[in-house]
Amino acid sequence: MGSTVKESTMVDESDRGSDGSSQGRPEGTPGGGPADRRAPRRQGGVLAQYKPEQGKWTRRGTFIGAGLIALWGAWSLYDRLRGFEGESWQLLITPGIPLAVAVILVVIAWRISFVNRKTSDFMIATEGEMKKVSWSSKREVIGSTKVVIVFTILLAILLFVVDLVFQNLFQYIGVLKVT
Repeated sequence: MGSTVKESTMVDESDRGSDGSSQGRPEGTPGGGPADRRAPRRQGGVLAQYKPEQGKWTRRGTFIGAGLIALWGAWSLYDRLRGFEGESWQLLITPGIPLAVAVILVVIAWRISFVNRKTSDFMIATEGEMKKVSWSSKREVIGSTKVVIVFTILLAILLFVVDLVFQNLFQYIGVLKVT
């Protein structure tokens, strides 16, 4: 079968220091333990982006879409709470609760779109795959649209004629009585 070398016993030469030691990593793990495989988190607090230069458009679009849904939900909540206004303290609560909900939902949308590693990696991979797609040219799209429109019109005419034929046939044999 030939000689096989297990990857777990190999140590990459780039992982060794100048003296030949493996820079604090166990000998049995290439590149170190599982913690070393994760990308380092950028400094910047709770809202720091994961891999900010990758998948920009997909992540931005997702954030904008989720943010719009969150704002729509907060506006709907505000509309429902407006009916309960009456006392002065309710005037503060009526816009306050939907505003707090909107802020919380927008922060959640940000974290899902830009901070969460799994969803960020998924969106980065999605954008990468979309770049590989062979998109139709404008000429091909216009040609295909014309074919669909013509076929739809012809099919509508055919169904209209068949409907008229069956209507007349059923009137002739007395099954259908039109008054």
